[in-house]
Amino acid sequence: MEPTKVQSEGGLNVTLTIRLLMHGKVRITHGDCKGETVKKMREESGARINISEGNCPERIVTITGPTDTIFKAFAMIAYKFEEDIINSMSNSPATSKPPVTLRLVVPASQCGSLIGKGGSKIKEMRESTGAQVQVAGDMLPNSTERAVTISGTPEAIIQCVKQICVVMLESPPKGATIPYRPKPASTPVIFSGGQVRAELLLQNQPLPVTTRLFIFICVPPQPFCK
Repeated sequence: MEPTKVQSEGGLNVTLTIRLLMHGKVRITHGDCKGETVKKMREESGARINISEGNCPERIVTITGPTDTIFKAFAMIAYKFEEDIINSMSNSPATSKPPVTLRLVVPASQCGSLIGKGGSKIKEMRESTGAQVQVAGDMLPNSTERAVTISGTPEAIIQCVKQICVVMLESPPKGATIPYRPKPASTPVIFSGGQVRAELLLQNQPLPVTTRLFIFICVPPQPFCK
């Protein structure tokens, strides 16, 4: 998340980028392979919304624009997730609605400011918004970014994101940031015949003849609809 352009109106009105980390099974385009949901979000919020490509168990959703458009897009996503939770409960015996949970991807160099001295800042955000906020202790693989998990009602999440944006803008990232990029999942299931490394499949390397006949490949999750 980094500021790129200050607007003339003043206040918290800058152009920035927020990255969300979502599991491949979670779709903001639920049941909509023509991408109409994302298209609607782009048009109504005014923000640029892009979803990473590839057969990955995780996807990065990048939202870019002035802060007011960012918050509109984020609100639409949070309410969309709540709608999906409610719909999924129609065939479930569960009686209590689980909270909406989203994960931001934040440069590790900014996480100290987000947590605050002795955890004071993150405690303040929890108390003032009602959202649960957790900053991962470890960096995401092959990156200098951490996941920040926010859970609660859509309203609480939106207020929490606004506060996080203020902190991030006041404390820009230090040094170069290596962004997290989810890797494709293509792990083979071996029923017999020895071990096979997934790297061989990704590199299109020939498999040993004695092993090739005994491999069944797990079908990866369907890619995000756009």
